[in-house]
Amino acid sequence: MDYLKESIALHEKYKGKISVESKMEIKDRHDLSLVYSPGVAGPCKAIAENPEEVWNLTLKANTVAVVTDGSAVLGLGNIGAKASIPVMEGKAILFKKFAGIDAFPICIDSQDTDKIVETVKLIAPVFGGINLEDISAPRSFEIEERLQDIGIPVFHDDQHGTAIVVLAALINASKIVGKKLVDISVVINGSGAAGIAISKLLRCVDHSNNMACIPVREDVLCDRKGIIHKGRSDLNSSKASVLSYSNPYNKSGTVQDALKGADVFIGVSSGGLLTADDISTMSKDAIVFALANPDPEIMPDEAKKGGAAIVGTGRSDLPNQVNNVLGFPGIFRGALDAKARSITPEMKLAAAYAIAESIDNPTPEKIIPPTLNMSVAKNVAKAVSKAAMTGVFH
Repeated sequence: MDYLKESIALHEKYKGKISVESKMEIKDRHDLSLVYSPGVAGPCKAIAENPEEVWNLTLKANTVAVVTDGSAVLGLGNIGAKASIPVMEGKAILFKKFAGIDAFPICIDSQDTDKIVETVKLIAPVFGGINLEDISAPRSFEIEERLQDIGIPVFHDDQHGTAIVVLAALINASKIVGKKLVDISVVINGSGAAGIAISKLLRCVDHSNNMACIPVREDVLCDRKGIIHKGRSDLNSSKASVLSYSNPYNKSGTVQDALKGADVFIGVSSGGLLTADDISTMSKDAIVFALANPDPEIMPDEAKKGGAAIVGTGRSDLPNQVNNVLGFPGIFRGALDAKARSITPEMKLAAAYAIAESIDNPTPEKIIPPTLNMSVAKNVAKAVSKAAMTGVFH
């Protein structure tokens, strides 16, 4: 089956995948007078007098903007705003299917950080949340940070969505192999938005004063040139910053060097990177999450040949698919329900544990719920909403 050709035919048939539908019928002049002039002046005046009424009288309470500049789309790279539209439409469909949220693609025809920040601020009144998507690092970090004060949640899914679902998978996988998170050593290959966010979440960087988050013992981050360590002079600011909490023993060398004795490998990089011999140097009952798409860093059978006890990938045709769709719909549903102004660290942890606990009896072939499990988003939404209102994640 050629998914690419079939998908082109589908998109051509429907001219895109989403549309806008009215919640009410306009049957006569009376209906028209209520939804538009003169009656619509009533809600307009009410909002002008009390801006908080926008949450009760408009679509804002159930809308999310899916914002991209097309600079880092899937494995396609910098393909620009127009070419990114099909992906953002797909994201909008997933918001609707799993969480009942009306999401809209906003594909900005600029890769200037200041323009993107300004654009999002200008359109924010319509939306209850902003899902940043497929924006290249390190600009993605700055853009998200500069939008945290606009009064609605702003969440870069490639960073935090990936990290949350990875943590959920790791919670269950570590239980199966009989290891505690606090005792494990993790190697992360890929130092873009996802890799750095995973490192921060596993090391509890945002929870330095909150013992509710227990960091993994050690993580080592790698990029195309190998281990990120203090002796490298070629690191950008985002990579250099990870050394404040990553690679505590200042290891150097290749990703293969980093793997020796490690308990966990997490790949968010490129396919065909590792062999069974590489995995064989890891600790007993190693956990391998090879998440590069479409080709994992190592295929499951090869990883298991090297001694891996549990293997996850980003692919739907293999067991243990680690996919963001398990996270973002429920996260935004919970945030909207709580009228949260941001996605807090507690909300992220709540989401991770809710995903993990959506599996009653995890097994090596089922450490995480299937992506089409409709109950996951409800579980995540409930946990996230509670964390938003109470500050307690679990």
